[in-house]
Amino acid sequence: MNNIDRSLDMAANIKGAFAVAIVDYDSGMTLGSRGGSPEFDLDVAAPGNSEVVRTKLEVMQKLGLREGIEDILITLDSQYHLIRIIRGTDEQLFFYLVLNRAQANLAMARRDLRVIEQQFTMSSPQAAPQQSGQAFFPAQQR
Repeated sequence: MNNIDRSLDMAANIKGAFAVAIVDYDSGMTLGSRGGSPEFDLDVAAPGNSEVVRTKLEVMQKLGLREGIEDILITLDSQYHLIRIIRGTDEQLFFYLVLNRAQANLAMARRDLRVIEQQFTMSSPQAAPQQSGQAFFPAQQR
């Protein structure tokens, strides 16, 4: 089982998880996913959120903010959509986790996804050493 599959399986087991994907936000390509339904097309939602990430990074750059995005939270009436940037690799990836709001504990889900991200980064062959306090901006936006 590869690193992506292992990470997706772990994220799919977060309490209240309805769908999860790992997405390349530069291209919008989904590298893998779990869950979803006919009413919730993860193949549309996951790449669509690439635009959210790219737009937020552009706004941060225009504002001169030299910080990294930890995660982006979108709350709906019945769902939480959690976007977590995967830091420490050369790739421009994020986790996209959809939670059933009635079943999920948002604080625990954020913590669990952070741990999964750290494990993903540590087991990634192209993992770059993380430097605390270093801003995270994609190469094409510098």
